[in-house]
Amino acid sequence: MAALVDDLVAVVAALGERPVLAGALMGGMTSLFGQSDRGDLARALILVDIVPRVGPGGIERIKAFMTGDPNGFGSLEEVAEAVRAYNPHRTRPPSPEGLRKNVRLHEDGRWYWHWDPAFLRIDGEPARAATHEQARAAAARVRVPTLLVRGEQSDIVSDEGVAELLELIPGAQHVDVSGTGHVDVSGTGHMVAGDDNDVFPRRLLGFLTDLRDLSAGA
Repeated sequence: MAALVDDLVAVVAALGERPVLAGALMGGMTSLFGQSDRGDLARALILVDIVPRVGPGGIERIKAFMTGDPNGFGSLEEVAEAVRAYNPHRTRPPSPEGLRKNVRLHEDGRWYWHWDPAFLRIDGEPARAATHEQARAAAARVRVPTLLVRGEQSDIVSDEGVAELLELIPGAQHVDVSGTGHVDVSGTGHMVAGDDNDVFPRRLLGFLTDLRDLSAGA
């Protein structure tokens, strides 16, 4: 995890101002650890379907999905089928064109995920791994407004995981902004942003607007 945090700190330094960090899974955990290590790194955190106590079954299912199909896909329709196999609860869009942002067209004419599956094999790279206790300790040091967004059908973040995060990061008086807001997006699994593109940005914009108003009144 230290290696990813170092990268994040370098990116934030290049921005020249404190951003609101938003991330899912590895991105969210990196943001959590980065803010924990450097209390002035971000103005706020948005954690998408990630908490210190994650469901191991859900994590393994995501790893299997993200490391699958190393030989790519022959069409966007095949990409859509892979997504549906992973998340059968997701409403089928009228066209697979929206998946272009998740894949890249290689010179061989096949579509590949925009991530490198090899990056997810962290067994030999402990610098990118984090234990539950390490994540708990990191969350306990966070003192910026934090929003947790969880898919209602998530198999990664349980009710117990949510309760633990809310206990670790103070802010019960201002659940939506000053402390930790918890938003369940109905009918979604882990792929929250892709599952409900109306609810997800609306929740985030509400959080960011409240954060701006809070800063203006300070």
